[in-house]
Amino acid sequence: MRAKDRPSPLQPAGEGKGLWLATLEQGANLLQEPAPLAKFDVYVVGFHPAKDDPSMQMEAHHFCRVVNDDFIQAALFDGNTETANLIGIEYIISERLFETLPAEERAYWHPHNFEILSGQLVAPGLPAVAEKALMKRLMNSYGKTWHTWHTGRHDAGGGHTLPLGDPMLMWSFNRDGECDPALEQDREAAMDLDTPRTREQRQDLVEQAHPQHGVDALAGRFPGATPVPGVVDVGAAGSAGAAG
Repeated sequence: MRAKDRPSPLQPAGEGKGLWLATLEQGANLLQEPAPLAKFDVYVVGFHPAKDDPSMQMEAHHFCRVVNDDFIQAALFDGNTETANLIGIEYIISERLFETLPAEERAYWHPHNFEILSGQLVAPGLPAVAEKALMKRLMNSYGKTWHTWHTGRHDAGGGHTLPLGDPMLMWSFNRDGECDPALEQDREAAMDLDTPRTREQRQDLVEQAHPQHGVDALAGRFPGATPVPGVVDVGAAGSAGAAG
């Protein structure tokens, strides 16, 4: 089944396309091949908070190119239609590659296990079996994400009609209660998702989850947030081991 359309939350600033641009586009479609974009054909959607200001939260539609078993590149959009706005990039690496990074570099990379085990990260349009296989491959991976444009939220607006200011390092949610429920519910209804069911179907992946760096990076910023099985910070796991 095809993924539900999710239009961008805003229209960028600027006038409509003139005749010269329409003609240029037609010529490009006939004579040029968008080769670098051809393999960005894996689609997933989740949520991102800004690491330095996690109250800034938004949907992120990822169109991914699987480079190899350890490395994925993604272009990020604020929707999944032809008029969606390009809002950032994400690089995704395996746990194996993450472990090769120097300590100072690791602070830029967020963990993915909560997104997967909670059902927040989904691949709309894929059959359930194929989506589950994709999520299994993403277990224990990390992402480095920069948003260059805050176009706002589908449920609340608040975006800029042009990309303003510095790029923002984004993070992942790692506990229940960190993501604004209104943001989740708006996507749920608009895209006809069933996150509780998805979450239930992924619980057998918990046994594959390893402690990850960065799980506790936003700890304390969301009072009342609760941990979920399988999502543990490396530091917390080490402390528990020492105590035992």
